[in-house]
Amino acid sequence: MRKLPSAVRQARIRERLAAAPSVSIAALAAEFRVSGMTVRRDLAVLEGQAQVQRTHGGAVLTERMILEFDYRDRRELNGAAKRAIAAEARKLIIPGQRVLLDTGTTTLELAALLRDAEDLTVITPSLAVASELQHAAGVEVVLLGGVIRRGSPDLTGPVTEHCLELFAADLAFQGADGIGEDGAIYNSDLRLARVDRLMRQLAARSCVLADSSKIGVTALAKSGTLGDVDFFITDRATPRATLQRFARLGPKVITVTA
Repeated sequence: MRKLPSAVRQARIRERLAAAPSVSIAALAAEFRVSGMTVRRDLAVLEGQAQVQRTHGGAVLTERMILEFDYRDRRELNGAAKRAIAAEARKLIIPGQRVLLDTGTTTLELAALLRDAEDLTVITPSLAVASELQHAAGVEVVLLGGVIRRGSPDLTGPVTEHCLELFAADLAFQGADGIGEDGAIYNSDLRLARVDRLMRQLAARSCVLADSSKIGVTALAKSGTLGDVDFFITDRATPRATLQRFARLGPKVITVTA
């Protein structure tokens, strides 16, 4: 086996730790066919980048990297449906608008489609959305203040709500942790539910983005119902009868093929 470059070894070490709670120097040395000293140097580099924490005889992921892998996994869950929903939502946005994007992974997919937008203002409590758009020449990004939610790159709390009240928006795009069969919109965090409710109040129109896996799911807090929004975009795996029931609540229901 040809000796792998150090950057490749370090990437594979991160992958191993994403799948297991810890790795040992001996196991990595045997896998890569290098000395234990070489593995220790790799771990020292990764520790210097705050990606791993060395232990006696091995290493574990830092909390930051655990969060990064967890968020990446959530973004990829039903990824095809999320990207199709985001592409449909992109059609609602025109130059010159002020757009609110919440903290969900589907709205993050929408943010990725706005990198080439022109004359757009995006207001968001999501560190991930802000990062996605920070180099978009035609997009002015307003990152709201607040408390970073543990386990997720989101800002929330009373400071976030106060900052939101300074703005008026043309469109608000929101995800959901669940959409009840009665059209109730659920969020697993009470603080985020409050922020979502306020976003809809401050936007001229609002749109909920949720793939079919969220239908029939409930969570801790209700932020409202589909009767409070103007558009609901989901994928065609959502049952027709459910879509018809949601449409009777008032929003324009749009379905996409994943």
